[in-house]
Amino acid sequence: MKKIILFLSISVFGWIGWRLGQGAGIMTAYLVSVAGSLLGVVVGVLFNRRYLE
Repeated sequence: MKKIILFLSISVFGWIGWRLGQGAGIMTAYLVSVAGSLLGVVVGVLFNRRYLE
């Protein structure tokens, strides 16, 4: 379950980052998506620690 939560949070935050950076070009969208994915890792790990352990 922990890996599923982590995968979903990375995917959702990466997608949100892509949509936010999309207006400024593809490279900006990629970089903001990477930053969003990193934020998704943090959120997923915190969620797992707080609610699943």
